[in-house]
Amino acid sequence: MPFEQLGLTPELLRAVAAQGYTEPTPVQAESIPIVLAGRDLLAGAQTGTGKTAAFVLPILQILNASRPEPRRLPAGQTRGRGTTGLPIRCLVLTPTRELALQVEESVRTYGSERPIRSTTIYGGVGFDPQVRALRAGPEIVVATPGRLLDHAGQGTIDLRSVEILVLDEADRMLDMGFIRDIRRILALIPAHRQSLLFSATFSDEIRELAATLLTDPAYVQIARRNAPIELVRQVVYPVDRERKRELLSHLVRGGRIDKALVFTRTKHAANRLAEQLGKDGIAAAAIHGNKSQGQRVRALDDFKAGRVDILVATEVASRGLDIEALPHVVNFELPMVAQDYVHRIGRTGRAGMEGDAVSLVCVDELGLLSEIESMLRGPIARETISGFEVDRSIRPEAIRQRSTGGGRPMGSRSMGGRPVGGRPMARPMAPRTASPAPSRGGYAPGQRPAPVAASYSQTDGRDGRRPESRRPAPAGRPGAGGRNFARSASGRAPGAAIGAGFNTWIPAPRRDAARPSSPRNGSPAAMPGERLARTERRAF
Repeated sequence: MPFEQLGLTPELLRAVAAQGYTEPTPVQAESIPIVLAGRDLLAGAQTGTGKTAAFVLPILQILNASRPEPRRLPAGQTRGRGTTGLPIRCLVLTPTRELALQVEESVRTYGSERPIRSTTIYGGVGFDPQVRALRAGPEIVVATPGRLLDHAGQGTIDLRSVEILVLDEADRMLDMGFIRDIRRILALIPAHRQSLLFSATFSDEIRELAATLLTDPAYVQIARRNAPIELVRQVVYPVDRERKRELLSHLVRGGRIDKALVFTRTKHAANRLAEQLGKDGIAAAAIHGNKSQGQRVRALDDFKAGRVDILVATEVASRGLDIEALPHVVNFELPMVAQDYVHRIGRTGRAGMEGDAVSLVCVDELGLLSEIESMLRGPIARETISGFEVDRSIRPEAIRQRSTGGGRPMGSRSMGGRPVGGRPMARPMAPRTASPAPSRGGYAPGQRPAPVAASYSQTDGRDGRRPESRRPAPAGRPGAGGRNFARSASGRAPGAAIGAGFNTWIPAPRRDAARPSSPRNGSPAAMPGERLARTERRAF
């Protein structure tokens, strides 16, 4: 089906053709007529399938069809602080700064023949320039939730004229804990509006959110539920934890990996890896939430221009980065949530092009790998690199994920069971108690419990408006999805999984009421020595 059959105006068709597109993607073909008809929409599609154009094109046409007259004031009167000559008619909410910039760039690109004034609102940059941009009278505002609420609180933005609301990457915003901010924003805009939710996945949480925000919506689901990217070749390279950087450098220098987006779990790890690769003679840069907007833009521009071969990123870059012809994605560290694996590898294999997703997996991450394969409903191919064979005598260690700001333990995330309406919770773990020294099998003689299936559920948290910060929250809370084990007399959690040479144990959550409370929200605070631990019996 050509674009001409979708009902778009000639000027929009010329703008699309100027970008080299002749036929719409499936999500565009199904979504554009629905949006033009004025209906609410819930659309789910894999990353790289053209979701942005699926809502930008029809929104431009709708706004151009009914241009309001500028607000004229009687002589002697001045405008209020948050009012402008033209009302804000469309609000697009995105989870990250990069995605906000890319959406607004699409607005300018496709609206080149009949421009509609637009602007971006996001954190990490100056407040006053954004105030001046808002006073200029944009009809389309693309914003991240936190900074938008800052402007609303300062009275520098007026959202009472919004006709169209778009939540882009809605599932990511839920993962990052923006649900409360979104609901505060909804209270600032008219209840009678057209609402569009676009998401990389079509989870139960997204459906529940849509039920509260949309009115008689149309549904478009292009991707299978949590489907992998079909054009991405996936491979796992088993490697010892201390040799990951060495293996990555070997793969880059040997030509197996050239231009690659490399993912780590923490900001500190991203900085350290970029520095180590630089010492190895490989041009690398890091991008994460602690970088200023200028630093992030420069790093991304250098990567796109080829001045940097490796861009090391945290989860903040797993959505919204539009990098053309990206050949490789590398999971230097596997994500703590299996679904994030799909978002990461979705940076390659876009727009019909093939790509490679490489995962460097050590013994600590075998449980994470198992969860990913379970979600994908099939194993990922393993390949051993000569000279980097796994040392089977190395025992697994608990995966720790900490904020680089104050060293506060970071909560982990849940693959299910979190209430949509509440702030995500993380289950705290009790400190390890004294116990007899374990044998090589993981337990002292006579204390080995009966194994059960390993179970681990996690929840995502966020500190203030910084999506990569997390804090612990109460154990046993409904919807947290965690499993609580009773303690045995020896102090160990009965039922921990056992595996020769790959063993650790999960301490049970404390149930006592004497835990101190966090001053931020009254929830139990982390006790000294607490950590996240994972127990799995897995083999490459």
